[in-house]
Amino acid sequence: QVQLDESGGGLVQAGGSLRLSCAASGRTFRAYAMGWFRQAPGKEREFVAAISRSGGITYYADSVKGRFTISRDNAKDTVYLQMNSLRPEDTAVYYCAAGSSGLAYSGSYSTVDYWGQGTQVTVSS
Repeated sequence: QVQLDESGGGLVQAGGSLRLSCAASGRTFRAYAMGWFRQAPGKEREFVAAISRSGGITYYADSVKGRFTISRDNAKDTVYLQMNSLRPEDTAVYYCAAGSSGLAYSGSYSTVDYWGQGTQVTVSS
């Protein structure tokens, strides 16, 4: 079992930045690829970014490429999502995910084993 605890969400103006953190506990953090998904009101949960177990491979949704950066610190059992140039359409609940190595290559739901509880990000125009 892996517990994932997100933090860092909040309210920011368009063009601003936020950094989300996800602290993991339980099983060995470095055994899992990690990712971020988001869900806006009335919409399905969608993939945002993922990173391989070593951190050497990253994968992004086209909508955030060039604006968001995923990273991980295996010594701290934590994964981060740096979000720059935020837009109102980035408003959503952001969920941390841990899964198999395929997560870092596909961003697929089916590769996720564990979810965090989510943190709200609101971008005002």
